[in-house]
Formats: sequence, C-alpha cells, structure tokens
Amino acid sequence: MRSPTWMLLMAALLVLPACVPTSRYDAAVNDAQGAHADAARRAADEAALHAEVDRLNTALRSAEALAAQRDKTLSAALAGAQGNAHDLQGKLDGATAENDQLRKELARLGKNADSLLAEKGMLASALEGAKARLEELRKAQAAADARAALFKQLALKFQKMIDAGELKVALRNGRMVIQMSNDVLFDSGQTDIKPSGKAALTQVGDVLRTIQNRSFQVAGDTDNVPIQTALFPSNWELSTRRAVEVVHFLMTRGIRPEVLSAAGYGEFDPVASNDSAQGRKRNRRIEIVLQPNIDELVAVPEAK
Repeated sequence: MRSPTWMLLMAALLVLPACVPTSRYDAAVNDAQGAHADAARRAADEAALHAEVDRLNTALRSAEALAAQRDKTLSAALAGAQGNAHDLQGKLDGATAENDQLRKELARLGKNADSLLAEKGMLASALEGAKARLEELRKAQAAADARAALFKQLALKFQKMIDAGELKVALRNGRMVIQMSNDVLFDSGQTDIKPSGKAALTQVGDVLRTIQNRSFQVAGDTDNVPIQTALFPSNWELSTRRAVEVVHFLMTRGIRPEVLSAAGYGEFDPVASNDSAQGRKRNRRIEIVLQPNIDELVAVPEAK
C-alpha cells in the first residue's frame, strides 16, 4: 500500500506544469492582443489599397473611353467634312479639346499612382500593374497627339479637294487614309492615269512630300464586278497594276521610292456594299495609307 506522502508528492508534480506565473500569462495575453490589432490594421490597409487600385483602374477605363471618343471625333470630322474650312476647323478644335481633357486626366492619374506606389503593402504588384497600364496609355496618348496634329494638317491642306469630291481623308483600322475614286484617276478597266487624275495626284504628292518620317502604301481596290482579259485575268491584277501606276507617278512628284509601296486588294476590302451602284462606285478606289510609326502601335493593356 502506497503511503499518503507519496500520493501527495505525485499530485504536486502533476499540478506543477499547469501553473504559469501571472507575469508570463499577462505578457502572452498582451502579445496576442497586439498581434490581433496588427492583423486588423493590415486588413484595413489592404482594403484601402484595394479600393484605391479599383478607383485607379476605373479612372483608367474612363480615360481609355475618352481616347476612343477622341479618335471617333477625328474620324467623323473628316468623314463628314463637306462644309467650308471654318466648319472643319471647328470640328477639329473640338477633338483637340478632348485631347487636352484626356491629357489632364492622365496627369492626375499619374500622381495618384505614384502616391499609391509609395505605400508599402501586399498590393505592390497590383499597383505596379496599374502604373504600367497608365504608362502605356500615356504613350498611346502621345502618339494620338501626333496623329491628331497630322490629321488636322492633312484635312486643312486637302480641304478644297475634299469639297470638290476628288478625295476623302479618313481613319480606317486606326490608320490615316487618303481615298481617291477610280473615276477620278482611271477609265473603266484601264490603268493609264487620266489627265484629271494626274492633276489630283500632283496636289496629293505635293502635300505628302512635306510629311517627314512617314511611309506610304498605295492600295488599289475594285468592286466585285469580275474582269477577265488577257492583261488582267482578275481584279487582283487590275487593282495591283493601278496601285503601281500611282506609285510611279508619286515618284515623279519627288516622293522617295523607299517610302512607297504598292498593294492590290481586288474586291476583297470593300468600304461599302456592292449591292448598289453607289456602293460599287465607293469601292472602286485608290487608298494612300499613311503607315503608322512604331510608337503609334503601342497597345493599351486590357484592364484585369
């Protein structure tokens, strides 16, 4: 039989590990409370940063929409330019005002992004992504500024020819295009440039010669009425030969051959329906495309 003294000793040993000094217990409680408070602060900071990133992305989307509207305004200004130079000047000034508004918005967003990036937190990578998108948008805006200035320059220089119906200046697929009707340049099924076409191309060449650091592609287009002759088995050959003839003529106006190229699209790049005579007339054309420079090809990343 075990003695009472031995049993009391065992009980004391079992109880002893559970006993914690009050000072250590209080310290542990304080540490736990501090860690909880720190976690709460971090969660609040993270939520605030998330909100700022969301606001920045929303503002970026608004700026991108404004840029798209600016390009639409520029295109409409020339596509519908049938009035006098004063009317066209007013439309282009409106597009310039939209450019100024977008430029100010980008400056404001840049300051916001810089301020956010100064904060150290878990959203650094997300903020860097937003900053990168903003920088791409700034580059696109700078390219758009240059494109808008050139667009306005061309519109004003070609105003008389636009009013006379000899050509149109438009934006197609993000590129500036001078469109000239084949009726002005060529007789039906022919590739020799008519006298009236030479006179029109002389004016066009004189303007293009003043544009620096730019290449031009001359593209021939037809309607969908087939042609089949010994010289032109299809509209491909006809459209390409006409484009080459225009290139040769522009060279006589002093445009360097290394900035010129020719292409033929036949009936496969229409700007109107071929179901009507008016549509087919619009499709029979020569387009002089101002090839974009590399800085104009900057793509604005999609918002994630």
